[in-house]
Amino acid sequence: MYLNKVFLYGNLTRDPELKALPSGQQLVSFGLATNRTYKDKNGQKQEATEFHNIVAFGRLAEVIAQYMKKGRPLFVEGRIQTRSWESEGQKKYRTEVIVENFQFGDGGKGGVASEGGGVSRGDAASNDGGEKGGGEIKYPDEEINPEDIPF
Repeated sequence: MYLNKVFLYGNLTRDPELKALPSGQQLVSFGLATNRTYKDKNGQKQEATEFHNIVAFGRLAEVIAQYMKKGRPLFVEGRIQTRSWESEGQKKYRTEVIVENFQFGDGGKGGVASEGGGVSRGDAASNDGGEKGGGEIKYPDEEINPEDIPF
């Protein structure tokens, strides 16, 4: 069995660029930066940043282009793909993450989108007026009894 799966949570490094392919399908591309904090061999705290090229197609591309801007956080699930081409007699390569699912991070509009299911919860709530109170989670007033849980 082979597996090509990527999970990234980071901030957009540039505004998403929405384009249409000759087939009419929408495509969006943008950069995503992820940070890693670690201690070096001397015990000093270090931070490293990785930059990723991200591409999404179809409805995912439209939603990302509509709601995301540079600096906003985004969780991306997808696969790695490397493409190559010739330019001025030189072979060039670009490694990209192809988005299969995503979720807006803190500061986004909320909600989840996936290739098969379109946009769920957050985007649907914003279309029909959403919840009052800025989208806060409303917890029940009564206590939850552990014996009432069916598993």
